[in-house]
Parts: sequence; C-alpha cells; structure tokens
Amino acid sequence: MPRIRAIFSIHLEARNARTGNKRWGPGMTPRSIILVVLGLLVSGCVTGMPHATSDANLKPRDRTYLAQAPYARYPVPMAYRRTVVNYHRKEAPGTIVVDSDARYLYYVMPKQKAIRYGVAVGEEALSFSGVAKVGRKAEWPGWTPTPSIKRRFGNLPSYVEGGPKNPLGSRALYLYANGKDTLFRIHGTNQPQWIGRAISSGCIRMTNRDAIDLYNRAKIGTTVVVLAPGSGRSFARGSRDIFARYAQSGARY
Repeated sequence: MPRIRAIFSIHLEARNARTGNKRWGPGMTPRSIILVVLGLLVSGCVTGMPHATSDANLKPRDRTYLAQAPYARYPVPMAYRRTVVNYHRKEAPGTIVVDSDARYLYYVMPKQKAIRYGVAVGEEALSFSGVAKVGRKAEWPGWTPTPSIKRRFGNLPSYVEGGPKNPLGSRALYLYANGKDTLFRIHGTNQPQWIGRAISSGCIRMTNRDAIDLYNRAKIGTTVVVLAPGSGRSFARGSRDIFARYAQSGARY
C-alpha cells in the first residue's frame, strides 16, 4: 500500500502542477482514481516477471516441427501467458499443481514463487483429482484415440504419429498413481486458440513451447497435485475479483 500511495501522490502532484488544480487534474474524477488504484492493485497480484519464452532449449526436431505447425501463430491472452507469480500454497518446490477451475498449471519454485502456465481443460481432465506422479514422459508423442473419442468424432485413425499435426503436441507427461496409469495427461496442443478455455476433449493442454518448458523441468517421479473441480477458486481470485466487485457496485468504466 505505501507503494500505491506514493505513486498515486506523484501522479496527482504532476497533474496539479500542470493545471493549477489543487484537487483533481482534468478528467481526474473519483471513478478514474478508482481505476488507477485498481491497476496498481492488479499489478501487485503477480510479480510482474514474465518467464522468457526462449528458444534456446529447443532441439532441432522441435524447431522443424514448430515451423511446420498447421495453425497460425496464435497470441495467447496476456492472462494465460507463462509468468512467475507469488505462490501461497504449501507444496514443495518442484511440484506441479493443476487448477482446472482457473485454467492454470503451476510449477512450484523456491521462496514462495511459481511458474504459472495457462492451459485448456478437456473433459478427460475432470475424471481425476488427487496426487499422482509423473510416470512417463514423451517428446512429440504418438496418439491412440480411445473408443469414446472415436465415437464422438467419427472417422479417426487408430494411431497418429507424433508431429505438428498430432493433438498431443510437442510433449506429454503421463500421470500414475499407485503404480497405475491414471489416463490423465499434461500435453501440448495443435489448437493453441483454446488456451484459457474449457473444451470437449483432451486432458490438460498447453502451448507447445510451454509444454517443452515444463517437460524440461519435470522429472520422472515429480509430484503432481490435481485440484478437484470447485476447490481451486482461491487460485482464480485476484485481479479478476477486484474488477468483479467494482462492476457489481454499479460503477461504469
């Protein structure tokens, strides 16, 4: 709050110096003041450190396949881009936490930080919640459509080779619990336009570059906490709740 007061004071003093107004500058109504403060509050909800999407860790095959992607380069909404955030849960560094409610996946780091990735959530992702381990990892994995997927989408091949057209994308993490495959996957996608949304099929989808980044961090045996639907609301709170309360107050902006 001291930072907000100081910045806000500087803003008003600069306007007053230009206008001679001892109270508000031109257009500085109480409503606009609220928006200034909201903007500063929102900036405090995350650390403001976007995690660089460097291509330095891409392998030659990654570069080739990503260049051949059958979709236009899609600008992921800012709210779902890879970002380092403050993290207040108690999971140990190195843990993956999936919050399907908010469409986020977290990779926990030391000192109460985490890398937050935006994801798309498919129906299969809602079939499992609890604690699992990464039991298998794959680069540009092949895909075997399940019988239910075949019934839903009709004429599908029995197997799709890994590559830029494969719906599993660039990487896949396969989750196991008690030594058994949970059928829960964290994987890339050939439909990045759905990041941040719920979709009809698949598990947890990430952009292909984000999937590569997570794959490089996660090891076999990494703990994965999948929050049950409805239990991740605290993750979704923050800037969106601030604006929601302001809108519900009847103010217009």
